[in-house]
Amino acid sequence: MKSSKLIQNVRYEIRGTLAKRAHELELKGYEIISLNIGNPGLYGFRTPESMRLAMIENLESSEAYCGQKGIFPAREAVVMQQQERGIKGINAEHVFIGNGVSELIDLTLRALLNPGDEVLIPSPDYPLWSAATSLNGGKPVYYPCPKELNHHPDINILASLVNKNTRAIVLINPNNPTGAVYSKETLLAVAEIARKNNLIILSDEIYDQMVYPGESFVPMATICQDVLCATFSGLSKVYRACGYRVGWVSFSGEIIKGKGLLDSMDLLAALRLCSNVPGQWAVQTALGGSQSIKKLCSTNGRLFNTRKVITNLVNKSEYLNYIEPSGAMYAYISIDERAFPGIDDQDFALRLLEDEHVLIAPGSSFNVPDKNYFRITLLPEEDIIYRVFKKINKLLNKMLS
Repeated sequence: MKSSKLIQNVRYEIRGTLAKRAHELELKGYEIISLNIGNPGLYGFRTPESMRLAMIENLESSEAYCGQKGIFPAREAVVMQQQERGIKGINAEHVFIGNGVSELIDLTLRALLNPGDEVLIPSPDYPLWSAATSLNGGKPVYYPCPKELNHHPDINILASLVNKNTRAIVLINPNNPTGAVYSKETLLAVAEIARKNNLIILSDEIYDQMVYPGESFVPMATICQDVLCATFSGLSKVYRACGYRVGWVSFSGEIIKGKGLLDSMDLLAALRLCSNVPGQWAVQTALGGSQSIKKLCSTNGRLFNTRKVITNLVNKSEYLNYIEPSGAMYAYISIDERAFPGIDDQDFALRLLEDEHVLIAPGSSFNVPDKNYFRITLLPEEDIIYRVFKKINKLLNKMLS
């Protein structure tokens, strides 16, 4: 039986061919160092105990369906966080809780797009944005975030890509995979493009509190109060609770203009009845409690130290380069094309897996034209990072011989 034609344009290499091959090797008894996905629980990061207790204490209240938008305490906690950040005019009716941000990206694009509509997406991107756009009949159109601009958006090119079919601009800030944290000036420029062209801004802020010393995160919704803005976040990264599958999207700005979209979101949310109820009880505790992620990202915190190790190892390498991440939990590293002309990131990643048993994400997984990048996560302990770079350099030297 033939599959849907919509699937033909969908790629998700983070859990694609390489991940399947890694699983096959594990079944044969090989130990694989998996750096392809940001999954904190696999590396000893724990969800705050208060969140687990909140779930346990409310299990008896979690056996029935809740409303399609989510339980009120969770939605109200999101509202309070947004209000504390300076976002005005938002209430719990503008918030949807979902089974992770991934589900809400899909629901939002399904509610928004008609066949042929275009969505402006950063390159590199988190590939779910491209996949969900294609699956919902839209066309991903990429605006570059080049290394020369420290992986920040090229505003002039972004503005030039808008046409009569454009419906939305996607922002991923802090960025996955590059770790860029956008300045207020950049965000204001994006907001102006959206304002002039009556576009919705879809701001993926799942790493909002994962910023390193010297950097500051600016929520998009705080500077575009006259533009419809959907802000996505959740428990997976900042609160190290990927398996809880709890995310949210909050709508702010020109809510009146967005009424049709919100009504469609409400219908689509109702079709799946509700999202995971036990996990929702952790939201209020998470957002109202101590933000332990800040310690992990601060000077001498575990993520800060791992980033420092990677920076030192990249700087020592003859063949590697990168822009040190300002936020999130990844290193987006390039291989010198002068030393390795014609290098193919997919082939390199496969050889690293087969020869050295290290699983990485090739750069082309993130919808870039370049073939000399790869992404690794900052989550492992430092000793694992040292082992990984020894293996990477071993393979690169082998490729030169």
